[in-house]
Amino acid sequence: MSNHTIRPELREWILSTSRSGCSLGDLLRMLKDAGYGGEQSRQIVARVLNLPLATVVAAAKNKVVAVRTRHPQGPVQMAAGHPVRVTVSTDAPVVRTLENILTGEECDELIAQASPRLARAMTVNTDGSHQVDHRRTSQGMFFAIGETPLVARIEQRIADLLAIPVGHGEGLQILHYQPGQEYEPHFDWFNPDQPGFSAVTARGGQRIASVVMYLNTPEEGGGTAFPRIGLTVTAMRGSAVYFAYDTGDEASLHAGLPVLKGEKWIATKWLRERPYQS
Repeated sequence: MSNHTIRPELREWILSTSRSGCSLGDLLRMLKDAGYGGEQSRQIVARVLNLPLATVVAAAKNKVVAVRTRHPQGPVQMAAGHPVRVTVSTDAPVVRTLENILTGEECDELIAQASPRLARAMTVNTDGSHQVDHRRTSQGMFFAIGETPLVARIEQRIADLLAIPVGHGEGLQILHYQPGQEYEPHFDWFNPDQPGFSAVTARGGQRIASVVMYLNTPEEGGGTAFPRIGLTVTAMRGSAVYFAYDTGDEASLHAGLPVLKGEKWIATKWLRERPYQS
């Protein structure tokens, strides 16, 4: 079956249903109920969602399927009708810088909505709880999934850009860094050698990618550094850095560099293998 035989309305229905958090297995069952044959349904879903056919076949057999992101490619990607420009691209590790992922108005509104709820930022402990960590000296807060219309719109934009359902994302975190504050080098994936690995991954599997969006431009400092590959991404209002990783991927080591002058506001979205249960 070629791509042009898939009706536009069917393609859009599959995409929107997938982004809402519907599993591949349920999606295939709905297509079957609508009269599509099993092999035909699997072929259609694989093509529309840009997934390996083997992944869709596994879902049809009710196996646990881990979703992987679609890495943005340049120069311009449309995400839920919003143009995003890919300006830097590396493949080991996978890193993309994304210009115009947020508008200036969206940046200002996120800061305004988050400001009254800021508290000392925490990290995820090995047992899945949150803890104060000396490596992270910022203030922050979390939005619930879809908590406000603005948050829901941004989450859908990210889902569209990466071809991963909204339900696979953790809640959007807003962080505020003042002069001298930083987040020392670390990994976003969870270490399977830690005793709490099973607990922290029980709610959605391993983390597979991160999107760090810059809500303002610091006067000096505050970029995101990838020391293993010698790359530093400058913090620029409305832009973002996206990076993907596998468990144990040491090349994805990164740091939020100290703010030398001014302040830094960011919004971070972590993505999981499976639907995330907050």
